[in-house]
Order: sequence, then structure tokens, then C-alpha cells
Amino acid sequence: MSGTIDAHQHVWDLEQAEYAWLGPEAGVLYRNFGMDDIAAEFAAASVSGTVLVQSADNDEDTEHMFAVAADAPIVLGIVGYVPLHEPERAAERLAELQQRPLFCGVRNLIHDRPDPHWLQRRDVDEGLGLLERARVPFDVVGVLPEHLEAVLAISERHPDLDIVIDHLNKPPIGLIDHEPWASLITHVAANPRVRGKVSGLYSATGDPANWTVDAIRPILDHALDAFGPDRLMYGGDWPVSLIAGGYTRVWSGIDELLGGLDVVGRDLILAGTARSFYSLPGSETIG
Repeated sequence: MSGTIDAHQHVWDLEQAEYAWLGPEAGVLYRNFGMDDIAAEFAAASVSGTVLVQSADNDEDTEHMFAVAADAPIVLGIVGYVPLHEPERAAERLAELQQRPLFCGVRNLIHDRPDPHWLQRRDVDEGLGLLERARVPFDVVGVLPEHLEAVLAISERHPDLDIVIDHLNKPPIGLIDHEPWASLITHVAANPRVRGKVSGLYSATGDPANWTVDAIRPILDHALDAFGPDRLMYGGDWPVSLIAGGYTRVWSGIDELLGGLDVVGRDLILAGTARSFYSLPGSETIG
């Protein structure tokens, strides 16, 4: 393998776009983050390619990612925003984004919406149909059981839609009871077009930095049983990972967790799955 592909990275600029969730209360996250801020840690982790993922439900954030990528050959793909709940406008924006070589997927911040059933609205479902017909992957940033239940419904209505579950839908790390997450992940993974991101696996209680490799291990083992390594992909979730100890700590934990896999399985999670799911070009080696 030529290097790791980080399938889930963010950049943001508070002057270029509005981030409704990002204010002074966000602490260390409340500032601008660009590629220079993570370059050294990427190099130490042998990251040779990355996927930028939207951080706000607006066009400005997506345009900012493309501007950043223009000066960063390490960026292999961009998961942008289209307003799925406005199908006509979504169709226009999707057609525009598809003309850009780095565009590789769509995400909406469903976890910030007050309606946990937002994905099952009729207008949103029409927007998802656009993605299915255009063969554009969809990132689901879920945190509730209802979000995984929505993926089950989407899988039936849109059998040709490629879906990835960001952060494995925030599993109950650190809790004794893993239900209903465990059962729902198993059901969701029955659809071969659904993948999972081994990313954002922080403590579910109290301090998000209060996670351990041993606490994550049963979660990852369950995800491996459900998806297999060919449908799991690594994501560092930077800079959000700063609240969980930082990029290097998170990477080291994942690296240790994957230590028991054979070379093929490890390479799939660290590069192969992301490359095939997002149709990424060849990675660029960091000097």
C-alpha cells in the first residue's frame, strides 16, 4: 500500500462560511483550520491522501473546500453539500458539482436537525433519488437509532444508492449496553451498498477524550463482523478529533486496533475501501 487515505477530514474558515454549530462554546474548535495545521501529523501517520467532508449546510463551505484543495494535492476527494430537501435546487447544484473532478459525495448535517426523521421526508427522499440516479455516494452523519432506521428505509427505496455511515453512527463507547446500536448496525450492513467509517469513535459519556483502545475494541469487532474490512474505511475526523486527544492519539488508537488484521484487511480499511467507494484517483506521496 502506498499510504493511508484519511476518508474523513474537515477544513473551515469562519470568514468564508457560516457554521451554525461552531461558536465560542466549541472551545479549541472555534478557529480556522487549514491543511498546514495537519500536514506534520499526516506525514507521521503516512497519510498520502485525504477526503474533505462538508462542515456546514451551505454552498460557501463546499466552495471553501474546493479552494483549499486547489493548493493541496493530498486532497483526493470532496464530499460537499446539496440541499436534499429542495430537490429542484439540489438537481442544479449536483449537476454543477459533478463537473468538478474532486467531487465525490454529498452530506447534510442531519444530526443537527431537530427532526430525527428528516431523512424520511418526501422532499428529502426525492433528493436522495437524485443521488441514486447520478451514482453519487451519500454520507450519513447519524447519532441516533432513528438515523440508522432511516438508512434501513432508504436502502429499500433506493437500492442503488451508495451510503457510508459516518463515525459508525456514534456507538455507545464506554457503556456496557451496546443496544440498540449493535443490532441496527447489523441490519444496516445487510445492504452491500452500505459502508461504515472507522472515525469519530470517542467516549459516549462525559469527556469525549475519555476513550481507550479497550473500550473501542468491541465496537470495532462488531463493525468488522457486520461489514467486513472491504466495507469499512478509516477517517481521522480532524480537527474535531482535537476534543478526543488530537489526531496522533486517535490515529495511534486505530492503528493498534487494526493490528490483529491481516495485511489485506488492514489495507482495505486504511485505503482500499475509501478509494473504491469514492472513486478516488491515485494518492500523492507526502514529501
